[in-house]
Amino acid sequence: MANRIFNFNPGPATLPTEVLEIVQQELLDYKGTGMSVMEISHRSAEFDEINDTCNALFREILGLDESYHVLFMGGGASTQFALVPLNFLPEGKTAAYVDTGSWSSKAIKEAKLVGNVHLAGSSKESNYDHIPRDLDIPADAVYLHVTSNNTIFGTQYQAFPDSGSIPLICDMSSDIASRCWDFTRFDMIYAGAQKNLGPAGVTAVIIKQSLLDKCADGNPTMFNYKTHAEKKSQYNTPPAFPIYIVKLVLEWVKKQGGLEAVEKVNTAKKERIYQLLDLHPDYYRGTVKPDSRSWMNITFRLPNEDLEKKFIAEAKAAGMGGLKGHRSVGGVRVSLYNAMPLAGVEKLAGFMEEFKKNN
Repeated sequence: MANRIFNFNPGPATLPTEVLEIVQQELLDYKGTGMSVMEISHRSAEFDEINDTCNALFREILGLDESYHVLFMGGGASTQFALVPLNFLPEGKTAAYVDTGSWSSKAIKEAKLVGNVHLAGSSKESNYDHIPRDLDIPADAVYLHVTSNNTIFGTQYQAFPDSGSIPLICDMSSDIASRCWDFTRFDMIYAGAQKNLGPAGVTAVIIKQSLLDKCADGNPTMFNYKTHAEKKSQYNTPPAFPIYIVKLVLEWVKKQGGLEAVEKVNTAKKERIYQLLDLHPDYYRGTVKPDSRSWMNITFRLPNEDLEKKFIAEAKAAGMGGLKGHRSVGGVRVSLYNAMPLAGVEKLAGFMEEFKKNN
């Protein structure tokens, strides 16, 4: 479409044009029902097909077997910050957390309301410019919680810690399905959809049965993961329309060639921008250490804030939006989620080269 821009927003983020076109085509009449997906019953055969297909696609694309439950919940990852300790942090026990940015800090804050939290590692003292490697994980920790990618500060795990027999729980909101990982290493993954999976409004929660068995008793019904697993995410009315779009996005990922193909494109995208940062380090000033650089959110500063404002404004005028850094840190942030095409990155790279020449 002629009026579509290259959307570098950090979330809600760009969606595949092909997916949006399908949504547009099916919006008023989903598969001959005469109704929109927003109108059909979540108890209908049509929605069962959406829900079941979305579940199956998650397992297929991430390489997970039937021992993993795929749940679709509301409340965003922020709700999971509280539900994880409510379900898996018993009284008198300790959970280990790694603090790598704003979102992990919020997860830690919620967990402390429930029980004992041990800080296994942190990069806070250096303003979250790296992923800490040497972790202090108590042998009796009930789980280890990490945040795979940090949208605000632009850091990302390039290798996940070995937690041994301790369950590994990961907030993967901003980089799920972006590259090839051994997802079976995780006992639980949760992800707000609005980065790589779909629109805001649904959170994917993937839990291994062995961890689900450890859910605490006595929680309110809606706060118990077993409730959602036993009812296939349909104990109450689920966020049906966002789940439908997540299904379409996963079908799109599969059509691209799965995670191997997606990773290849994502590698090319992030390398194109990081090459410019490395070529002009005194002008495009990266904010994180090279071994912790995010593939999804590239953060940098320019020589002064006036140049940053000009950069963002001129990029927007040229058809590239969402490049302003988070309000808490400033600067520029380039979000390169799966649906951002390589053409958008090439256009931005060309703009960056010209901007430096002229300013």
